[in-house]
Amino acid sequence: MASKLAFLFYLLFIATILAHKQASSAKVPAPDQQHPQGSLQYGMSEGSLRPQDCGSKCTYRCSKTSFKKPCMFFCQKCCAKCLCVPPGTYGNKQVCPCYNNWKTKRGGPKCP
Repeated sequence: MASKLAFLFYLLFIATILAHKQASSAKVPAPDQQHPQGSLQYGMSEGSLRPQDCGSKCTYRCSKTSFKKPCMFFCQKCCAKCLCVPPGTYGNKQVCPCYNNWKTKRGGPKCP
């Protein structure tokens, strides 16, 4: 009986250690530590934006086009899905693969 009890305590001990190890390896940094303020990658890498940041990023992205309304519509739609807007007012789509690879029914680029 004592050996069975010792074996159960041993299994419980091992299970506790494994659970603690798994929990400590799965820690996710706080949002402000993932993309610190002033980071060059903030908003320029896949999924790095917050939905409320899309408006300002798209306003800049569409600032030099003569088709502002459709540019803003599609940029905000793409940003909401991908949480990324490429840097600059044109090009640089390779920085945001989701933004770059989303196509229209005809196969053209969906995102400006």
